[in-house]
Amino acid sequence: MHFPSPTLGSTTARRWPVAVFVAALCLIAPPQGWAQSTPEVSPHGLPHLGDVEGMSIGAERRLGDQIARDIYRDPDYLDDVVLGDYLQSLWRPLLGAARARGDVPPELAERLAWELMISRDRRVNAFALPGGYLGVHLGLLAVTETPAELASVLAHELSHISQRHIARLVSRQDRQAPWMLGAMILAALAARNNSNLAGAAMAGGQAVAAQTQLNFSRDMEREADRVGFGVLTGAGFDGQGFVGMFDKLQQAARLNDDGSFPYLRSHPLTSERMADMRNRLPMATGAQNSVLRSTQAVQTPAANPVPNGAVNGPGRGLVLELRDAQRLGQVPLSALPSPELHLLMAARARVLADSSSERQRAWLQIGQMASASAADVYAAALAAQRLGQHAQALGLAQRLRAAATPSTQAAADRLLLEVSVVAIRSGFTVPGEALALLRNQALASTSRADVLLGAQAAVAMAVPRQASERLQTWVVAYPRDALAWQTLSSAYLAQGQRLRAVRAEAEVRAAQLDFAGAAERFKTAQGLSASERAMDPIELAIVDTRRREVEEQLRESAREAREN
Repeated sequence: MHFPSPTLGSTTARRWPVAVFVAALCLIAPPQGWAQSTPEVSPHGLPHLGDVEGMSIGAERRLGDQIARDIYRDPDYLDDVVLGDYLQSLWRPLLGAARARGDVPPELAERLAWELMISRDRRVNAFALPGGYLGVHLGLLAVTETPAELASVLAHELSHISQRHIARLVSRQDRQAPWMLGAMILAALAARNNSNLAGAAMAGGQAVAAQTQLNFSRDMEREADRVGFGVLTGAGFDGQGFVGMFDKLQQAARLNDDGSFPYLRSHPLTSERMADMRNRLPMATGAQNSVLRSTQAVQTPAANPVPNGAVNGPGRGLVLELRDAQRLGQVPLSALPSPELHLLMAARARVLADSSSERQRAWLQIGQMASASAADVYAAALAAQRLGQHAQALGLAQRLRAAATPSTQAAADRLLLEVSVVAIRSGFTVPGEALALLRNQALASTSRADVLLGAQAAVAMAVPRQASERLQTWVVAYPRDALAWQTLSSAYLAQGQRLRAVRAEAEVRAAQLDFAGAAERFKTAQGLSASERAMDPIELAIVDTRRREVEEQLRESAREAREN
């Protein structure tokens, strides 16, 4: 299992400091609930790494949930619905291919989270965590040039999860001397407050066993490369994406990586790994589309300069549906995203990752040029919004939408809806008829980005009932969608339904695995005035039931902690 470097983030003490924390937890003597499994043999004839003596699937998931709960509360955690939907359009085909190949057996598919988490960090990195969680930095999205390059990283990390590398890591490291375990645990505690102290504590403990750890890491990396390559091409992506991403990393390594590429430190490149991927390209040609997909990849022309023009009619474009993490394989795969769409999403990642007003003004200036590409205009509209220049943001979003191609129409629609909502919240007047049409179209969609942006527009446009009616059905299907619950709470408040609003706030906490916080908010709902509680007796009964459920989850977590 790959862990992120302890130096991740510009402010390490608060930027997802889970690397050595997870490593230390894995190094502690196996508690009750951990098991010794039988040897795993690769179904594809790849060399396996020996017996998997470590965590059971359930123990791994519990550990992952604990880490995820901390990440949800971190200021750098970003639930961006647009980028989230885009990542899902890559992630779903990869998971489908991994299942079809036998890399992800049914038990693993059902019991792990398989959840993507985005960090605002500008550095180029992605990492797998216990329990099926996977982190992606905005910096990685920003530097990749094609969907296949980004998908190759996701496929590699997915393979770390599917091959149970965390259990293998435990199997190897659990045999280390107690003094080394102590040093690692000390580093884990130090990492929360002082990254330099963590590094010093790690150095002494790791020195003796460094070569053993490195060899084991290289074995895991080779396996993740080979399995990941098969997953990538089996999902229909071009295998050249793996090679292209390796070339980018190699170039960064040659330029003496200054810390912008943490991925290089946790995934060191070797000539053997690069040669292996290049040699596999010819073999992948015949099998690339072997995994079933519902549609073929969207074919679009190369990116052209975006002309000035009027707003066109609402386009339908590529619809990306939210995956249900507990029901993998039951959602039809959407068309693979086009390179043109990827450029827009990379531009979005760059803007969201850099909050400096100087950079925002530079992007705005570039996007206003007549020769600006679609990605430039997209970045400029988003930058103008962040600078509070709403008229320019709306004009640029309309310009992008007027020139959108079939594969980028949905992205252009979402951008216009997004900048319109922000403008309305800031007191800026936005033409209502065209926006209402766009809002209604979004609410009728099955895309998470569309539904949540449409609901936010409905609240901003003073029609909150439209938002609450749509979101009520959404959270029934996706009860772990914290942002949907938060938006629903706003819609209820706008209608004066305080009991429902507070209950939705509690569900936000529960969705983020903060059961103590959820219980507190349910208690708050129960403590509302008698008149407020009497207005909605059915909702009050739901609150009572849900409070008991989350309190039972708290007790269960406490029992597990005592047993472990």
